[in-house]
Amino acid sequence: MQQIHELGELFEAVQLQHIFDDGKTFPDCLPKKNLDEIKADFTAQKEIANFDLKKFVLQNFTLPAPVASGYRSNPENSTSQHIHALWNELTRQPDQSGGSLIALPHPYIVPGGRFREIYYWDSYFTMLGLRVSSRTDLIQYMVDNFAYLIDTIGYVPNGNRTYYLGRSQPPFFSLMVTLLAELKKNTLSKYIPQLEKEYRFWMRGSSELSESKVALHRVVRMPDGNILNRYWDESDSARPESYKEDMELARHAVQQPETLYRHLRAGAESGWDFSSRWFKDENRFSSIHTTEIIPVDLNCLLYHLEKTLTDAFQESGNKTQAAHYLQLASSRKNAIRKYCWNATEQFFFDYDFVAQQQKQALTLAAVYPLYVEVATPEQALGVEDLLRQQFLKPGGLTTTVFNSGQQWDAPNGWAPLQWMSYKGLLNYGFDDLAREVKTRWLQTNDRVYLETGKMTEKYNVYSTHAEGGGGEYPNQDGFGWTNGVYLAMSQRS
Repeated sequence: MQQIHELGELFEAVQLQHIFDDGKTFPDCLPKKNLDEIKADFTAQKEIANFDLKKFVLQNFTLPAPVASGYRSNPENSTSQHIHALWNELTRQPDQSGGSLIALPHPYIVPGGRFREIYYWDSYFTMLGLRVSSRTDLIQYMVDNFAYLIDTIGYVPNGNRTYYLGRSQPPFFSLMVTLLAELKKNTLSKYIPQLEKEYRFWMRGSSELSESKVALHRVVRMPDGNILNRYWDESDSARPESYKEDMELARHAVQQPETLYRHLRAGAESGWDFSSRWFKDENRFSSIHTTEIIPVDLNCLLYHLEKTLTDAFQESGNKTQAAHYLQLASSRKNAIRKYCWNATEQFFFDYDFVAQQQKQALTLAAVYPLYVEVATPEQALGVEDLLRQQFLKPGGLTTTVFNSGQQWDAPNGWAPLQWMSYKGLLNYGFDDLAREVKTRWLQTNDRVYLETGKMTEKYNVYSTHAEGGGGEYPNQDGFGWTNGVYLAMSQRS
């Protein structure tokens, strides 16, 4: 079935003429009649004098309503009380579909603001809060929704929108299943088919790699023969939801538009859209080269998936498969240490496999080896020291130490990275810094909630009087993963 983002000239005109402030609005609209009819009407009317494109769009499409647009927080509620009450506002029912929205079989939580659908990695951090709120029912529903997407599409798309097909997001399904397994017995083995299918998605093409073909889809053959992963997207066109921004960036880029678009899409798959960590020149967005990079965080998540499959097959009694995945996990752990650990800097870095050297950007992706326990105790000590020296700010941990104007750079702090850092530090016994990170982050959340009545997507951690910013759209309120991490951190002593 044709989608709004496939309307050709009409879609391009709406996006490039900036009919809506947010490029995501039009792809999220609901057509009032058949898209072929709308397209024909546009072709017939566009040359008429005084043709009003915005009026035409409003006549033919229903605009999406903002999430929880009528919701007002109770100023007497604490931050935690506010979040517990907000879950129902952020819950969507399975029959709410249409247009670009991909229907799901069970209720689910959306992040909030402009994000009116599920997002893959966001959902894990939301689930941390649902556990504190004793909403095991919603956790189960959300895990089953992701299992459904893996079964039907072959992977979890960026979000349940048709224009997100072609890419995924950081693979947190194994962490979701592990979280559910802590609440319900014998859960791991139940999801073996989906865990394996997701693994096959990320490892697709690995058997075709050779010395002459070192990269294909999301897999990269390293010089020593080990296989590690990168972010990718099956398409090389401008993103429908950021069409104008992508087209404008392409006009200023040296690289070919199709190459640039693939790097942008891969950056969107990373969840860090965008950050100077993906740039060749940290000051130039147009130098983005995401698909040439081995991200340390992605490979740590796939290590966790391999470990989860090991445990799941142990639970099912299949020792042969358990041993198989344990060997894969062991090889990946060694490769992460080999290619991403820098003994001089005492920190983990992404690896540029085209240039065959580590990237130099200091980023919070370095905490993932602590979170999944890939780091040695000595490596963890190095990371802890640098976090304390360069990342710890008055409001929490900064995402990177460089301010590029992108939202996944300084001065912004993001809930998922605070949680990964916090837990990673605890894993290696760095309780004091973990406690300091938690305290500063929760105080930041509380301050903004007290001032605005809202939980937001990101925060400025350098200043206690400024909002998070940067990126392709304004800071959003809601907000799923901020809510989840706040409750999870608040519950821990």
